[in-house]
Amino acid sequence: MDWALNVSEILIMIGVNSCIILIIFHKHRFIVMRRVFLLMALLYLMRSVTMYVTVLPVPSTTYYCSPKSNSTTPLLIAKRVFQLLSGFGLSINGKHTFCGDYIYSGHTVMLVLAYLIISEYSPKRFYAIHWAAWLNALVGIIMVLLAHGHYTIDVLIAYYVTTRLFWTYHTLANNQMLLKQSSNNYLSREWWFMYFRYFEKNIRGPVPRQYDCPISWPRRFFSKLPSRES
Repeated sequence: MDWALNVSEILIMIGVNSCIILIIFHKHRFIVMRRVFLLMALLYLMRSVTMYVTVLPVPSTTYYCSPKSNSTTPLLIAKRVFQLLSGFGLSINGKHTFCGDYIYSGHTVMLVLAYLIISEYSPKRFYAIHWAAWLNALVGIIMVLLAHGHYTIDVLIAYYVTTRLFWTYHTLANNQMLLKQSSNNYLSREWWFMYFRYFEKNIRGPVPRQYDCPISWPRRFFSKLPSRES
């Protein structure tokens, strides 16, 4: 069921592009963007460790894997890294032909993270969008499993790690008392707490769900228009 993997990656692109649009029009876009980049960096750093220490066989019998090279050189490594980055880690564009990166699922990370970002930073009254983002993530994960793109354990670990990291980060960010490192603040024992404090040191409480146009001239144009009362 190779088509199912393509469907999951299309859903990933929908979720990611939706997050990009949301961040662009968020009034505090740079704060949100900084948080997203830090969360993704932490998630993929931990994923690089789990991929390295645990290599599983390919779960799909139809997925193409590039042949193993017997002469690894810095140039070859750089070439393969560029190939992966140019395709954003997706198989649908033919750029991801390397195997072994299973624990934990990068597809699940992006699907779940996109939903969490939309539910956290979009207007609370947009219930339909929240449900659509949740359904997008759920269907995408099901498609990954149907396509044998990942083992079930990959998906479960990815869901657990992504949600725990997102919720822990935002619990810390939304409570000023937790920004201080102390013997009673057990969350400050997280290995990434020093990075969190650096990026969140000027933030005071939850980020308001406010939105505006990122370009200044439309705001100036509409502000000059006469009001209906005039």
